[in-house]
Order: sequence, then C-alpha cells, then structure tokens
Amino acid sequence: MVVTLIVVCEVGFWVLLAGGLAFRYLLRMPRTGLALLLCEPLLEVVLLVVTALDLKAGAEPNWTHGLAALYIGYTVGHGHRTVTWLDGHAAHRLGGGPRPAGAPKYGMARARHEGRVWLGTVVGAAVATALLQIAIWYVGDAGRVSSLESWRYVAWRAAGIHGVIALTYLVFPKKAPAPAPAAGSVKR
Repeated sequence: MVVTLIVVCEVGFWVLLAGGLAFRYLLRMPRTGLALLLCEPLLEVVLLVVTALDLKAGAEPNWTHGLAALYIGYTVGHGHRTVTWLDGHAAHRLGGGPRPAGAPKYGMARARHEGRVWLGTVVGAAVATALLQIAIWYVGDAGRVSSLESWRYVAWRAAGIHGVIALTYLVFPKKAPAPAPAAGSVKR
C-alpha cells in the first residue's frame, strides 16, 4: 500500500505542478495556480500520515517505509528548486517572460551551483534520517526496525556520492572554450 501511495504522490506532484503552471500562465489565473502549487506539500503530509498509520496498525517495518522517508526527504531537499526551475521556464514559454538563466557551465560558478544542489541532497538525507529515527522510536521494537535503520545509510550514501560528484566540479573546474579566431584572420 505504501509503494502505491508513493507512486500516487509522485504522479500527484507532477499533476499539481502542471495544473498550477497551466492556471498561472495559460489561463491567466495566478492565484489559482499558486494555490495548486502550494498544495504540493500536502501530498508529503498525506504520505507521512499514511505511513505512520500503517506502522501503528502493526505493519512490519520494511523497505516501503524507508522509501517513503527518502521520498519525503528528497521532496523537501529538491522540491522547491524543481518547482522554481519549471516555473521560470513556464513563465518564459507560456507567459512571455524573460528566458531563465541556466546553470553556469564553467569554472567556480558551476562548482558553486553544484554545491548548492548537493546541499539539497544533504537536506533530503537529514529529513529522511529524522523521519526514519522517529519511525524507529514509534515502532519501539529493536528487533523489527533493522530495515528502517538500513535506509539511513542509503540516504547518507546517496548524499556522499552526490557530494563526491559535486566536489569534482570544484577540484577539476571545467574551463570555458577558447574563443574562435575571427573570420579572415591569418595564423602565423
């Protein structure tokens, strides 16, 4: 049941996002669009409550509960950035707004950008860890929570791998290509 709800929440996230942007830019109803966008966190609250009720009803803590915590953590860590990015593109394509600035491609600016994205992953791992710890306390039986404990390591392993990747942009910054020689100039 929890896996189905995770899928429903993910689909709901994209449906609310598309609906919010459509109301905002296509139908020129910015308040309705904003209201739909602000409903997105409610999906995570529903997932959290259903997961807690599932555990309270005596369900054996398993990978589905851990996945729910990681999903909620990821949404907290990266959801706002995702919505902001898509809103900027929708404002440009549908609302006649200016073209959004993309992520920097080179040098330290790219390294800072990748570091900020990695911080979203750290926030997600911290939220997931907190939710998993609360679930462990909630279950209260040390023999039944090993699955939940293992998901904390999954969260931090993902954050660590992402951190190493982000660090490569700092250690080995990509250099901007050299400008092409002007047309008609002769090389000697």
